[in-house]
Amino acid sequence: MERRGTSAHPILVTKPAFPQLPGPGKATAPGTEPLPSEWFRPEALLATLFPAMAYPEIRTEFSRVPSPCYVMEEARLRANLELLRSVMDQTGVKIICALKGFSFWRAFPLVREYLPGATASSLNEALLAHHEMGGEVHVYAPVYGEDEFGQILDLAGHLSFNSFSQWERFRDRTLAHPGKPSPGIRVNPEYSQVETDLYNPCAPFSRLGVIASQFRDDLLDGIEGLHVHALCEQGSDAFEGLLGAFEERFGRYLARMKWVNFGGGHHITREDYDIPRLVRLLKEFKARHPHLEVILEPGEAVGWRTGELVATVLDVVKNGMDIALLDVSVSAHMPDCLEMPYRPDIQGAGEPGTKPHTYRLGGGTCLAGDVLGDYSFDAPLEAGSRIILMDMIHYTMVKTSFFNGVRHPDIATWKEDGSLQVHRRFTYEQFREKLG
Repeated sequence: MERRGTSAHPILVTKPAFPQLPGPGKATAPGTEPLPSEWFRPEALLATLFPAMAYPEIRTEFSRVPSPCYVMEEARLRANLELLRSVMDQTGVKIICALKGFSFWRAFPLVREYLPGATASSLNEALLAHHEMGGEVHVYAPVYGEDEFGQILDLAGHLSFNSFSQWERFRDRTLAHPGKPSPGIRVNPEYSQVETDLYNPCAPFSRLGVIASQFRDDLLDGIEGLHVHALCEQGSDAFEGLLGAFEERFGRYLARMKWVNFGGGHHITREDYDIPRLVRLLKEFKARHPHLEVILEPGEAVGWRTGELVATVLDVVKNGMDIALLDVSVSAHMPDCLEMPYRPDIQGAGEPGTKPHTYRLGGGTCLAGDVLGDYSFDAPLEAGSRIILMDMIHYTMVKTSFFNGVRHPDIATWKEDGSLQVHRRFTYEQFREKLG
């Protein structure tokens, strides 16, 4: 799932009530059990609104970084990984990296020092995990195609299916494979605090996972795990609600399982995340189900605030206000800003009107809406002014494109020894090859 929110805190904002839950003692669908009243405690219904927090110390010297460029800082990544490993050490759960959120593969050797593997949502991600990270490869996709499934079987250690029809289609091949991948079924707990349907895996009519009324216990032979994913940049309070919904609806099947995967969206590396609560919840769950391997697969928590997008002003024009045109594109290089939408932080900038000089920042494509937003600065912007867009390594970098043929930002690492390593400068040939 993805980050969102305002410049001050680009996070998930949740509703004070859950539209999927009709009320205590009432069922959400025919044939399902009523939901217990304790799930409707007042604190469980409050919106998860986090205050703005200090950005971690930045050691990157941006004057040495080319523009445009995504630059990831090793020291900040290591700090996140150390925190994730501490949770594993305290609870005995397994935390793996979700590549949909963090695919900066040049950093995978560092990630592997701390995490046992990765989770992939496609054949290409599975290949990336296998070749560049090593370790365990877990795979879940909403649907598998016949032409790719054989390769996925060769790569996957855990393999989750989105439906029982997909399981029936591929069951014999999965169980006969010499690598013995461990099959699972993704379930939908019909519980979520996610407000925006674009990022809500449990929204009404969601295609993701099997709801309780459609669960086929007669088809569980060979299934070894349950996969549930309902969070997005949320705290351990939301996870506690998810645990309750999951065990109420699917707990009866856990005795037949070997593992359970609680998906991503656990914002563990956020400064105000309640880690003691998470540790308690995981320990209590493992005490209730001591035979189960428990897996979490955050992506954003791995890459959270580990790097920036360095950009440069190329021109300043005026049309009712000052407009600065950058060497990056919102549409091509920050598409999540338009999808959500959300307004990213910029180093040293403020809300419009709070500093002496306000500008609208726009990208370099021909799309009329290729606009980042309005920001104010202490000094006037001019051609050559540097713009540092914060927290751009997770999700944002993963979603980029060559739209309009605009130059793709370089990719670099600020090493722990203070050196800069530029890994990739994109070329015309790469743009051309993508198109035919």
